[in-house]
Amino acid sequence: MLLTLNDVLTRLIRQDQLRVTWPDGSATTYGPGPGRVAIRLADDDAVRRLARDPTLATGELYMDGRLVMEEGSIYDFLSLVRRNGNVWAATPWAVWNHLRRSVTNSVRRRTGLARARANIAHHYDIDERLYRLFLDADMNYSCAYFEHDGQSLEDAQRAKQRHIAGKLLSQPGGSALDIGCGWGGMGLYLSEVAGLETTGITLSAEQARVARERAAQRGMADRFRVEITDYREKTGRFDHVVSVGMLEHVGLPQMDTYFAKVAELLDKRGTALIHSMAQTKPSPYPQPFGEKYIFPGGYIPALSEIIPSVERAGLLVKDIEILPLHYAETTRLWRERFLANRERVLELFDERFLRMWEIYLAGSEVGFRHQRIHVVHLLLAKHQDRIPIRRGWLEPEKERLRAAEAGRAPI
Repeated sequence: MLLTLNDVLTRLIRQDQLRVTWPDGSATTYGPGPGRVAIRLADDDAVRRLARDPTLATGELYMDGRLVMEEGSIYDFLSLVRRNGNVWAATPWAVWNHLRRSVTNSVRRRTGLARARANIAHHYDIDERLYRLFLDADMNYSCAYFEHDGQSLEDAQRAKQRHIAGKLLSQPGGSALDIGCGWGGMGLYLSEVAGLETTGITLSAEQARVARERAAQRGMADRFRVEITDYREKTGRFDHVVSVGMLEHVGLPQMDTYFAKVAELLDKRGTALIHSMAQTKPSPYPQPFGEKYIFPGGYIPALSEIIPSVERAGLLVKDIEILPLHYAETTRLWRERFLANRERVLELFDERFLRMWEIYLAGSEVGFRHQRIHVVHLLLAKHQDRIPIRRGWLEPEKERLRAAEAGRAPI
């Protein structure tokens, strides 16, 4: 027997409280309380869709104004559902949709060059003014590193850059490749602070344009060069390779190709730092809302899906660091900034787009806070003795970089 939405919510909500107002005006309350979230469903089709395909329908109905928040925010609703477990995902309709999408996405994730470029353009070639409304001034679109509670987004992103650069054990005058350089934040840090000759590569024409402009404005055009190039097409040899928030776009079928290319590009005495989201175990089920609207072709791998490719590439894992909850705090600050700039977003895009991005940011925070998703740092090398044999080497490196930051022009 197929479960109705009422059946699902009766089983699901065991803590806090959810009030649902139905299309006929009646209302049902689920859960014991004390906290309460209230939603209203505008029509019978919205009720059916939410019961049958909640992982996609929640976002689409919210975007279309057919799932209306009456008490609390969409973040509160998503958080309430996630804290109460995963009964929804076990319904027959949900299982069918997961299986159907798994087959479809296994094909889509075999990203050739043309599809990879299209996937990146879908998200990153949006007007840069949108990203400036919620990112830090340096335009870092990846997990920050919070050294203490209450740290500002700007300081935490700078701490992330310092944390990554410190792990490279670089020397001024060396060379670095930034795979997936975004708008240039990490590459500019490596050039200006660490003193490296840095090349950034991206598939986004918009990101490349902004990164080049920023480098020119800071007098770094000769130290930080940006190319519109797929990592598979890049040639050369570098003392250091960094890749921040890009592995999630590679796709599982290309994991071997990616790390083989990192090994090819890395000097025999070099170091590579891969910063990526990771799941605690492989998931065959895609996230349909993100796949359709936000990151087509994206996949968050598990560490167990990454390490075999590293080993097959002949690279040595010298250090692994798991960063729990740092991305939850990052996305919280992004979401708060985004909503604080609501009117400015609406000057650029329509209400539906705003709601799409609101639920994307809210869902990301919920995922990092309540699901088994975190960020991992993989420090890779080709020689056993490339990294000191005792812990304690990182903090002196970071202090050296912190001192160099003092002479840097404001962002």
